[in-house]
Amino acid sequence: MSVWDWNSRWPAPAKLNLFLHVIGRRADGYHLLQTVFRFIDRADSISFAPRDDGRIVLATPLPGVPAESDLTVRAARLLQQASGCRRGVDIHIAKRLPLGGGLGGGSSDAATTLLALNRLWQTGLPRAELERLGLALGADVPVFIHGRNTFAEGVGERFTDLDLPPASYLVLQPPVQAPTAAIFAAPELHRDAPLLAPAEWHPGLGGNDLEAVTSSRFPPIAEHLAWLRRFAPGALMTGSGACVFAAFAERAAAEAVLALLPVGWVGWVANGLAAHPLADI
Repeated sequence: MSVWDWNSRWPAPAKLNLFLHVIGRRADGYHLLQTVFRFIDRADSISFAPRDDGRIVLATPLPGVPAESDLTVRAARLLQQASGCRRGVDIHIAKRLPLGGGLGGGSSDAATTLLALNRLWQTGLPRAELERLGLALGADVPVFIHGRNTFAEGVGERFTDLDLPPASYLVLQPPVQAPTAAIFAAPELHRDAPLLAPAEWHPGLGGNDLEAVTSSRFPPIAEHLAWLRRFAPGALMTGSGACVFAAFAERAAAEAVLALLPVGWVGWVANGLAAHPLADI
């Protein structure tokens, strides 16, 4: 078992949405969804260094993103407030997951920050309370704290855990960023998908209701999807985009398609995880 401490590099893995249906919209504007989250072994990594002055310092700010707005900084401050902790931290993020890719990178970073600092600061909040705090940061944060591949409902916070078969995923990264809020706000988005019982779902069932909107607004996404579907008809967009992916039973098959990728395109192969690496801390 791994020893997680101040010397660790804490993983923040990507997720894929194996399907994503929009079934309604609440009065407060949040959308009601059904989706399956699967964690994969492509990840950001985060390291933390203790501070005694109570300050939260992001040592690796993203270009164009004020440190005060970064989800890891907001997560650390939220944990301070919820627990009464007066300790501080320096946060170092090694980014591998693209911004605006639909892989949950920012949400995963925030979740890992909550999980890590809850242990490192010894604040002792139960995981369910961390999930509640995470929801205040974004709808995808709780699933990364929950830590299991799962059928999610509501705004993405109600879970029915799944045992998913091993799979490798070829993920393509179009050269665009898809703004989640704008995609969900699109007037042409259909919000009336029929309810699906978690027990009815199986890999390959369902599509991504956001795909048509995102593809129409960002032609490179449509182009990458069309290319990938030549080899894997079940290919999908993940989240609100921009990344698209296809599942393969064997990693070698995914890598064989990756080898055919047009010049200048970006793609990679990742394996599905049985659970988040921090699921049991």
